[in-house]
Amino acid sequence: MSVYENLVGQDHITAILKGAVEASRTGEESPETSRHGMTHAWVFTGPPGSGRSSAAVAFAQALVCADKGCGSCNECRSAYNGSHPDVEIIRTEGLSIKVEEVRELLTRVAWAPSMGGWRVVVMEDADRLTESAANALLKAIEEPGNRTVWLLCAPTLHDVLPTIRSRCRHIQLHTPSDEAVAEVLIKRDGITPAMAHFAARVSQGHIGRAKYLALNENVRSNRTKIMNLPLQLNSLAAAFKAAQVLVDLATASANAASEERDEKEIAALQEAYGKGATGRGMAAGAAKAVKELEKEQKSRSTRMVRDSIDGALLDIATFYRDVMMVQSGSNDAIINTDMSDSINAYAAKHPKHTTINKMTAIMEARTNLAHNAAPLLTCEALMCRLAKA
Repeated sequence: MSVYENLVGQDHITAILKGAVEASRTGEESPETSRHGMTHAWVFTGPPGSGRSSAAVAFAQALVCADKGCGSCNECRSAYNGSHPDVEIIRTEGLSIKVEEVRELLTRVAWAPSMGGWRVVVMEDADRLTESAANALLKAIEEPGNRTVWLLCAPTLHDVLPTIRSRCRHIQLHTPSDEAVAEVLIKRDGITPAMAHFAARVSQGHIGRAKYLALNENVRSNRTKIMNLPLQLNSLAAAFKAAQVLVDLATASANAASEERDEKEIAALQEAYGKGATGRGMAAGAAKAVKELEKEQKSRSTRMVRDSIDGALLDIATFYRDVMMVQSGSNDAIINTDMSDSINAYAAKHPKHTTINKMTAIMEARTNLAHNAAPLLTCEALMCRLAKA
């Protein structure tokens, strides 16, 4: 099993990364890999679900593996799990990566590799670096260690500081086809073909989302409720109600995913400080540590709610996209085939230019959410525009 097997529909990227790993061992580049040799900094970009983080982690595994990415040795497994001493995988669950986190990271990666290969840093959300954090990272990339490799991930190049991206080799991933995603779900996850093709189609090539949708009945039920919201926007009162439903569903989904995890994290931290042990109780500093953890959990929950709302807005956008396809005479190109009757009826009742306006409104709402606008107010404003247009 190769470390590159999780890169769905990215054969061109696999070839580039394999060439770089080969060049890192020999110091030489073959004619096939001369354009894709080894360098100290890389930036992986691609739309959500394209696998940019998976590509970066696979590259990190291959760099520390004696067999160039076999996927089964201890080095590959520990690198994937984040327990390899020479591989740092930075996954932020908050709204941003702060300068204090970057400075702490730079202190850890300043040492030479402990196992004689490469020290690799994978930053999965480089677009969430604050300005001061990005400037701190820039200095490390400008003056890298001899055996240090930086692998940054972001949706687009424009999400990375220009002075950073100018010093990185760019790897552009694309959205995998529905067929490729469905094939992975069937072979890797044992999902039935009908469900796999449905999940791949409605997730629009987002591999993780397709798997989550296929394996969770509650998620599919919530999506059905969300997809029916455009059909209910017949007044301003209905618009405000729809906005509340959307935010409530997103919040419930985020809370369900985080509550149990939050409790376990707090219990583990309290146990580490001596809760439940005989003697005087928890050690000094326990209350402060718990408070800091709760602050981090709140930030994570906020991000999860926003991400859930963003995903719901993308689902609603597919409804209007299908309406536009029908209005343009391309009935065979719709995504939500399970709603074809409703889509056809809606397309017949509304002018084409209003459909375009509604899709634009959804994209603007997503931008506002990314800029930390209040979720409920953003959704209310959006639903009012969708009801009015």
